[in-house]
This record gives sequence, C-alpha cells and structure tokens, in this order.
Amino acid sequence: MNGKELFAAVEAMLFASGKSVELTRIAAVLEMTPEDTAALLSMAQARYEAEDRGIRILELDGSYQLVTKKEYYETLIKLEINAKKPNLTDVQIETLAIIAYKQPVTRLTIEQIRGVKSDYAIGRLIDYGLVEEKGRLDQPGKPALLGTTEAFLRNFGLRNTQDLPDIDPAKKEDMMLEAEEEIGEEITI
Repeated sequence: MNGKELFAAVEAMLFASGKSVELTRIAAVLEMTPEDTAALLSMAQARYEAEDRGIRILELDGSYQLVTKKEYYETLIKLEINAKKPNLTDVQIETLAIIAYKQPVTRLTIEQIRGVKSDYAIGRLIDYGLVEEKGRLDQPGKPALLGTTEAFLRNFGLRNTQDLPDIDPAKKEDMMLEAEEEIGEEITI
C-alpha cells in the first residue's frame, strides 16, 4: 500500500471500530512495525488538525480512536435527543480527582481521604463511564480497585493519566491537613 492507501486503511479501521484500537493491533493489520505505524498515525493526526475537520484521531494510552472534536459536542447533542452531557457535582468531581490521582484505589481509601461515605458518587461515576473496577486487592474481603477509563481520558482531553496536572506540594499538604482535621485522625497515603 502507498501512503494514501495506508491513511485510508487506518481511517477505515478506526471508523469501523467505533472504539479505541491498540497500536500493536493496527500495526499487525497493516503489516507494519509499531514504530512506523505510530509515525503514520501521527501524520494522520496532523492532517486532521491542519484541515480543521470535525473529527480527529485521539491517542488514549497506546490506543487510537477516531472521535469528533469536543467543540462540536453541543451540535451533536441537538442531533441525538436522548444524549445527555453528565453534569458532575462537586462531590463527584472530588471523588473522581481522588481516583484519578491515586488509582488503583479502594472505596475505603477514597472515604478516608474524603472523610465521608462515597458510594453514591462512585456509583454515578461508574454510570457515566468515567470510573471502572480495575481488579481486586489481595486482602480479606477482596475489595475492588477503582481507576479511570478511556472515557475519562477523552472527556478531560488527556492522552494518559501521566498528563494529569501536578498538584502544588504546598496546596497538597494544606489539603491533607484539612482532611485530617475533619476526620480527626492522620491519613496515610
């Protein structure tokens, strides 16, 4: 295949899949090395950006997906009457931040940090597809380990969780002290 055909093949694969596809899988289908495939995908991403199209190729932790640009979300909402943009409450945002920065994390750890039960907030985040179970802790009771999903990365414009902004160490210490005062004991993280 020539360059134009390879671009078309990648576009067709990502469109037909409707979800993210791992780089290694794309490379295998195209019979290319992962490095050459990554370069091809990078050129395709640049091409979509340069042409200012309504879609783009999004990289999500080593996988790629064809998605609409987020600035067209409201337009797409009008097209689909039942589609709803999740409105996160402050509690849900706080819970999601803890999960994003501490993952994989148990409900107990989240509740220790927040100082209150978090079942409802976690349940809603799972319903929205932003959080999922990532496994079980090898301890009595086998508590679930929670982490963020590709939908989280997509919604917050991140390629992977390493792209999360750093927390100012001074603010982090203040937040920990405040949380410890609220629950009346030291938090170990």
